[in-house]
Amino acid sequence: MEVILREISKQINDLTKEFYERVLPPIDIFEQGNTLVVTVDMPGFQKSDISIRLTSDGILRIDGKRETDQAGIKHVAQRPSRITREIKLPVKVPKDAEVSGKYENGVLTLKIPIEGAAKVKIE
Repeated sequence: MEVILREISKQINDLTKEFYERVLPPIDIFEQGNTLVVTVDMPGFQKSDISIRLTSDGILRIDGKRETDQAGIKHVAQRPSRITREIKLPVKVPKDAEVSGKYENGVLTLKIPIEGAAKVKIE
């Protein structure tokens, strides 16, 4: 019986980990002038663990994969070792846009120029 419970617990932990790898990390997207700012919480990763792609059709893909030493670890309920997120950006990005990024204190910040941004005067 104990073996069965251990196996069920392992299966649940694996499913939970897989779920969090798909829904995490939390992402905020907002406009700041003529720039789209994307902030991504990625604690536990190093800058070298992160890869970012912005496709011509406005899909932002963020991947994070960190190596973890599993020796001695009994339970991990937080901080997945792998993250993949794809976001369709809500604005058009110029093909030659110079996207800048910064990773500091577990937060990735991307600044993406917006194409054709214009202020609208409200009367």
